[in-house]
Amino acid sequence: MAKQEIQVKWLDKMAFSTEVNGHEIILDAVPEVGGEDRGPRPKPFMLVALGGCTAMDVISILKKMRVDIEDLNVKVEGDLTEEHPMHFHKIHVIYEFKGKDLPMDKLQKAVNLSEERYCGVSVVYRKAMEMTSEIRVVDEVIA
Repeated sequence: MAKQEIQVKWLDKMAFSTEVNGHEIILDAVPEVGGEDRGPRPKPFMLVALGGCTAMDVISILKKMRVDIEDLNVKVEGDLTEEHPMHFHKIHVIYEFKGKDLPMDKLQKAVNLSEERYCGVSVVYRKAMEMTSEIRVVDEVIA
């Protein structure tokens, strides 16, 4: 079984530093709670993890299917609870594909494979909260 580890080191006030795959990330809070806003808050990284994981899967699967897309943008919307501990209770993923004559059946298959089989982030989140998704296709516009 593979094991991964990160460390989060306190810098000062509400700022922390971590290194992920050789890239330093500074986390911080807003001034209202004692931070200096030197970096993002931790919770949005849950959305980033999901968006990045599924986007990489979908691109890889579509390449194997020989589907040529012009662009992919993945939006991840998370709804937080109002009570503490505040956490995401619902996440909606929007896959925005751009290209000409894209085969919807293959786009849907790639998204389904990512969400149900390959994206480990998605698999874990589905156990903890409601998750939905949709696909939008934007045809190439020639000026």
